[in-house]
Amino acid sequence: MNVPTAIRASVERLVVAATMGPTIHDVHAWRFKVVPGLIEVHADPVRFRPMHDPVGRGLHLSSGAALVNLRLAAAQFGHEAVVRLLPDAARPSVLASVRLVGHHRVSREERLLYAATLRPFPAGRPATGVRPPLPVVQELGAAARLDGAALRPLPDAQDSVGQRVVLTTRGDSPAEWLRAGQALQRLLLSGTARSLCTSFRYGTLDVPGLADVTEPGEVPQVLLEITQHADADAHPHAGARLFEPPIRRQDERQRRRQRVG
Repeated sequence: MNVPTAIRASVERLVVAATMGPTIHDVHAWRFKVVPGLIEVHADPVRFRPMHDPVGRGLHLSSGAALVNLRLAAAQFGHEAVVRLLPDAARPSVLASVRLVGHHRVSREERLLYAATLRPFPAGRPATGVRPPLPVVQELGAAARLDGAALRPLPDAQDSVGQRVVLTTRGDSPAEWLRAGQALQRLLLSGTARSLCTSFRYGTLDVPGLADVTEPGEVPQVLLEITQHADADAHPHAGARLFEPPIRRQDERQRRRQRVG
């Protein structure tokens, strides 16, 4: 398959732009590879540390985050990105492939999130933090659904300042880890655009009240705490609305763009 001339001319710049964006790990255990008609996301055996990530969950989460950066960069260049997760069973190191098709009209949301990729994620809790309003949490949940995940608010914890939430998927396979990584990256970028501080952890999640907020079949992937600066007026993006409530048709179209195999 040949890449159209207009797309081929910008694909290298697109990959560079996507690589520059922050992801959920400082060490990128993945790499982009440009092949005829596609951009592939490969696990990097040199940087992958199985000792610390024996099943590869973190690798897939990080690669999913890189996919979001790539999709956002493609949108800025006016390209629609069609993603296939784990496209080749004979090559398990190929975690995803991205095909650029047609013309894409970049949305305001995509501009804001792409701008957030150019800034580091806020680290730690703000000195004077509060829990974000419920509508903000609900909008973040709508964003997570775009990538096939769900965001479930958790009960208050004694040592928690912000709102604790858990990111879940339907199943616990490498494909679901990739989806969770995409959803997590979208949430982190949205938080950055809103001047929210978001901390997270993944792995074995033993959290009181977790079973009460998840549905049968849901698997907790990432635990997050979202904190808003107490002085919201000092942070002009804190009240910005990034996501309109997605309609069912938009959700279905987004899932079709991310086929497995």
